[in-house]
Amino acid sequence: MIPGIEAKQIPGFRGVEVLREDPDREVEFSTAMTFDSLDSVVAFQGPDYARACVPDRSSAVLSRWDDTSRHYQIRATRPQG
Repeated sequence: MIPGIEAKQIPGFRGVEVLREDPDREVEFSTAMTFDSLDSVVAFQGPDYARACVPDRSSAVLSRWDDTSRHYQIRATRPQG
């Protein structure tokens, strides 16, 4: 999934993280993507940017996923070190 997103060379795309939780019954993945602005999100996903982006290759191996995504604004960061 990550190489496919990076290959699109979306202006304002900063990065992506795939998070995994392995509770007792099933494995859960969450994806966090960072963009410069909401305009950059729209350039990536289109005007229906609240619709979750689940590539075909990903949906083929997932048992379920959310139909919508949530968007947050970064209010503070703290550099490592």
